[in-house]
Order: sequence, then structure tokens, then C-alpha cells
Amino acid sequence: MGGIMAKEKKIQINQTFKNIIILVIVAAIFFLVGKIWPSGEEPTVMTSDLLSQQIKEISELATVEYNYTNMGKFENQATFYGWTVPFTTKSFIISYDGKIKAGIDMSIVEVKLSGKKITVTVPKAKILSHEIDEKSIEVFDETKNIFNQISITDYHQFAIDQKEKMETNVKEKGLIEEAQKKAETTIKTFITSSNRLSDDYEIIFKVSE
Repeated sequence: MGGIMAKEKKIQINQTFKNIIILVIVAAIFFLVGKIWPSGEEPTVMTSDLLSQQIKEISELATVEYNYTNMGKFENQATFYGWTVPFTTKSFIISYDGKIKAGIDMSIVEVKLSGKKITVTVPKAKILSHEIDEKSIEVFDETKNIFNQISITDYHQFAIDQKEKMETNVKEKGLIEEAQKKAETTIKTFITSSNRLSDDYEIIFKVSE
């Protein structure tokens, strides 16, 4: 009799232990599902349109920013039928801070999903914006020539010329190539992480003309 009771007790203990294990496993599954799809939401089906929309949200992250301080000199003389008029030289030197942003236009990026192959067509990188901090402007050696006075137009044209020179300069330094590379790297990282892609997915980039 004692042997039968001991056997039944052992069976009950084993069954209880199994129930605990099952509960732990179920809890773990619910925890993992909650981490992947929070608030009981259905998992989002990855489509070409979804990927395109996701990419548009990271436009600022995919840009390269170039901050600089520059000093330039403006000089001009009055002319008369092609001849330089003496004592009409006007000039000034300006120091200022500027910021150039380069990247790609995310609004025209195209994404095509085919099986486990994702093709991303991006435009060529370009300068997106170029701003001069007006508060940083300092003027030095400004002439006071009554025969050829400095005007607002002189400052405006000088700013345009200086912007063009700086943009040419940063292009020669490889800013556009750097922006292209960063944009593609950022897009690839974002697509992979936000959609939890497995290693067998292939992401290919094409640059549109």
C-alpha cells in the first residue's frame, strides 16, 4: 500500500514539474512575440511600398553636413568705356561661417521587393542646402570711397560668388561621393534592422541618371 502511494505521489510531482515547464515556455513565447509585435499588433507584411515609405522617414539621417569658416575679399573699380577709373577702388574683407548639406532626394527613391532580393534605386547625391550664418559675418578693411561706394548689391553678389567657390571646393574634396556612400549605407542598415531581415536577403543599389 505504501509503495502504491509513493508511486502516485511521484507521478503527481512529475506532472506538476511538467506543467511548470510548459507555463515557462508559453510565457517565454508570449514575451518574445510581445517584443517583436508590441501591443498585440499583427506583424507588418513587408512590401515595396512599405519599404519606400520607411526610407522617406530617414532623409535627415542620410545627409552629410560640412561646416566651415571662410574669409574672402571683394574688390571692384569703376570703368569708363573699358578703362579703369583711378581712385575708384572699393573693397572689403569678410569672414563668415557656413554650412553645406549634401545627400540624395529621398522622395524619389524607388524600392522593388522580389522574393528575398531588394533593389533600391537612388538618385545621384547633390548639395541639398548651403547656408551662411549671418550672425557670424565680420567685415574688415572696408573702404570709404565717395566716387565708388560699397552697396548692398556688392555684398549680395559677393555672397553668391563665395557660395559657388565653396561648393566647388567641397565637391573637389569628395563631399558628394561621401554623401552617396552614407545615404546607401544608412538605407541598407535601416531596411535590415527595422524589418529584422535574415542574412539571406540581398540589398542591391542602383543609381538613376
